[in-house]
Amino acid sequence: MPELPEVDALVGFLRDRAVGHAVTSATVAAISGLKTFDPPLHGLVGQTIDGASRHGKFVDLDVGDLHLVFHLARAGWMRWYDELPKTLIKPGKSPIALRVRLDDGSGFDLTEAGTKKSLAVYVVRDPGEVPGIARLGPDPTAPEFGLDDFAAILAGRRTRIKGLLRDQSVFAGVGNAYSDEILHNARMSPYALAATLKPEEVERLYHALRDTLDEAIAAASGRPPAELKDSKRTRMQVHGRTGEACPVCGDTVREVIFADSTFQYCPTCQTGGKPLADRVLSRLLK
Repeated sequence: MPELPEVDALVGFLRDRAVGHAVTSATVAAISGLKTFDPPLHGLVGQTIDGASRHGKFVDLDVGDLHLVFHLARAGWMRWYDELPKTLIKPGKSPIALRVRLDDGSGFDLTEAGTKKSLAVYVVRDPGEVPGIARLGPDPTAPEFGLDDFAAILAGRRTRIKGLLRDQSVFAGVGNAYSDEILHNARMSPYALAATLKPEEVERLYHALRDTLDEAIAAASGRPPAELKDSKRTRMQVHGRTGEACPVCGDTVREVIFADSTFQYCPTCQTGGKPLADRVLSRLLK
């Protein structure tokens, strides 16, 4: 799933390549992906893209008096073409959910792999009309988001810090991968309760949050969409590296399995050398 750093890079790419060009066509190939009907999708045609911005994991294209907003979800991606293919899209016959053509012949497809379709496209007059954007918490990379703001959010929450970091209504843009990396950098257990953290632990976690995301944004910036996925994978210290050696201490990276996701951590760096309980794996081994 693309998270804040990758979405930020996609926005930067679109700002460089798409802003200033008019939309000549917008075609839906997966009707389930289009979440709005008023304004209509064809209302974008003939209007110029005036800006590109990010709200958490949402991309927002300012198209004339409308906004084309999309969320790539777990298996979605944006595929850019300097010369967009002229072949007709057959609904249900390809992973393409949306195709947008610009006045210079370039454009992009939004694609989604797999059978579970969660990619979402909205055409709205104001991005605040998108329910997911309206629910977003603060952007943890914003210059004005300080340690005191972070500490106030954590105070009194008897919630595991891993889940709290991923909650979009708490912190906009952080997902499974970067929450693993943030907690590893902070040397903190994913199961630690936010309300029980000491002030020095809160400060350490805040700086790990900012440093991890800032470094990832810098590494992704300027890369074309085709390179972002591999670039993200190569930067991960623990996420997606189950069974490999932790690059900090050399211990084996472990995994916890949930119904629809997994997370990775280093026991030596994060949990005092103790493996975390994994109820799913325990049931499978019985």
